[in-house]
Amino acid sequence: MTKTRPMTWGVGVLYPVVLLLPVTGSPAASGTQHGIGALLASGLLIGVLRHRPLPALTMALLGSVLVVPLSQDQSPGRFASFLAVDVVLGLIVATRSRRTAVVAAAVSSTVQLVTVAGFTHGPEGLTGLSVITFLLTATSCMIGLLVRERREHAVALRSQEVAEAVTAERLRIARELHDMVAHSIGIIAIQAGVGSRVIETQPLEAREALRAIEATSRETLAGLRRTLVALRQADPDDGVAPAPLAPAPGLADVERLVAATADAGVGIELRWAGERRQLPADIDLSAYRIVQEAVTNVVRHAGTGHCRVAIDYGVEELTVEIVDDGRGMPGAAGSGFGITGMRERVSLLHGRFSAGPRPEGGFRVAARLPLPEPVGAPADLR
Repeated sequence: MTKTRPMTWGVGVLYPVVLLLPVTGSPAASGTQHGIGALLASGLLIGVLRHRPLPALTMALLGSVLVVPLSQDQSPGRFASFLAVDVVLGLIVATRSRRTAVVAAAVSSTVQLVTVAGFTHGPEGLTGLSVITFLLTATSCMIGLLVRERREHAVALRSQEVAEAVTAERLRIARELHDMVAHSIGIIAIQAGVGSRVIETQPLEAREALRAIEATSRETLAGLRRTLVALRQADPDDGVAPAPLAPAPGLADVERLVAATADAGVGIELRWAGERRQLPADIDLSAYRIVQEAVTNVVRHAGTGHCRVAIDYGVEELTVEIVDDGRGMPGAAGSGFGITGMRERVSLLHGRFSAGPRPEGGFRVAARLPLPEPVGAPADLR
């Protein structure tokens, strides 16, 4: 709990004194002047109100109640000092807990109504002033409630945005880890199978398989280490030197992917179309990951030694297509995490994605990723 400073208490205690100055210094002061003075003097209660709302309300009520009997003005205007109480009450309702707000509203309305009833002559005046006092108190509470609901709504929206950002980041990390690890494990599994079959009859072939397993494993471990180090470096000022991070892969690395897949026993026919050019980083990475995941599925599930990868650099979109003539994916298309991850990547880039068996046999994965308009492109004058 925050400690209230003595100076803050001292300034707050001055409120009733300052409020009574117009009464003692100028006995003929009108009730309107008392009300304006009360509103101006209520600024002295801000410090107490921030930390001790109920004592601040008590001071405001005390000052306003003392003004009523001491004022020489017997008109209804002498109750105008209660406006400062309503302002304090509204701030309490807007910023404090509901329990505190209910207690403050009950105490404030009771004290005001009792004061009005005790110092008002005649039933007609009493009824009118009581209604006005109740309406002012209710209005201050309603304004405080509206401010509270607006603030709570803003906090809820912010919390939702944070939760969505965390979820999106978790999905992105999950996709990256899946795409990186699944491909490498697929290559390792194929090479391990080849090595186990030929280790006695073809030791040279087995040695090559083991070398491929070693190289793939080291590359995967290095990639995992870079990812984990980047995730752990949440505080850039923690004194730990940042680890060198390799640039994210892109379509320029497809040839290396083709060579690694060929070592696993699956030949890839790579076709390029259109003018190869620099792409935005998110599109370049997503296109590479789609090719990588689709080729991994061919290695693991298609049961074929050949597939075709076509990459077309169009004017308005990048097209990626991976086709094989194997037995297709086991189960329903799109049921695995790999297909889901590819679809999510394309969806985030507002592209189109399709994956499924071909009528003539095999499996086809296709993605169309819209490209931004080149900088400096001539405008269409038609």
